[in-house]
Amino acid sequence: MNNPNAELHFGELLHQVWYTELYKSGDYVVQLNQLVIAALIAICGVIVARAVSHTISGRIRRLSHVDASLVHLIEKFSFYLMTVLVVLIALPVAGIPITVFTVIGGALAIGVGFGAQNLFNNLISGIFIVAERSIRVGDIVELDGQDVRIEELGNRCVRVRRSDGVDMLVPNSFFLEQTVTNWTLFDSNVRGKVNVGVAYGSDTVLVKNLLLKLALEHPEVHKEPLPIVLFTEFGDNALGFELLYWTSVNRPMDLRRVESDLRYAIDAAFRSNNISISFPQRDVHLDTLRPLEVRIIDKDSNQA
Repeated sequence: MNNPNAELHFGELLHQVWYTELYKSGDYVVQLNQLVIAALIAICGVIVARAVSHTISGRIRRLSHVDASLVHLIEKFSFYLMTVLVVLIALPVAGIPITVFTVIGGALAIGVGFGAQNLFNNLISGIFIVAERSIRVGDIVELDGQDVRIEELGNRCVRVRRSDGVDMLVPNSFFLEQTVTNWTLFDSNVRGKVNVGVAYGSDTVLVKNLLLKLALEHPEVHKEPLPIVLFTEFGDNALGFELLYWTSVNRPMDLRRVESDLRYAIDAAFRSNNISISFPQRDVHLDTLRPLEVRIIDKDSNQA
């Protein structure tokens, strides 16, 4: 048989635990049930805030003329704003005065000052990056001599993807403290170049015309502005030419792929027109003012 006294005792115990006082300051009392209610409201509010901000950004993203980085900025700030509102609503509803967190906030501030400087530095840097739009999702930037694509702007770090498909996480502060080359800050058009050296005696006008023709025939080379060919130098071993052109890039490999295509085409065109691509070579001149000494040595002979 069930013991009514035991059930009553257990219910009283739960009631005492539920209304346990955790903090008391003057007329303000914080109980366990208040903290639980505040936590539930905050958790549910954050989930709803993330869903609403994602929905807002999704609808804005459907507008083709809206920049992707602007959509990302709207999503982040709307989420942060709604999160703050949720916290401000949750505290009074749960009966917790904001003044209760004054001491806790001071302790956290001291902890942040000593142990979380880098974390907050990256958080603040992320806000400046998103606000200034110095880098955006989809931009091609140069990091440590490598061309990478910005994939995601995070709260603490930026996720970039190299041309070999490897993702890297770069702290936000890096983009504010270091010099970063952004190839597509204002548009996706970049200038490429291909250098080639031909042998002395080659028809330089023919070389120029062939380079221009090959560049204009490539489907990804812009016709405006027109490609140009510069006769750069009379080198030690070659006549130097430089083909300059404009193209659009969406991935780090795009520019290298166009350069490779042009080199294949240049090699084939020069072979067809009997133009030699030069290579390093040296002429050796012998002093013939006096007889040359010629010695024949038997490799099998043993010499001291």
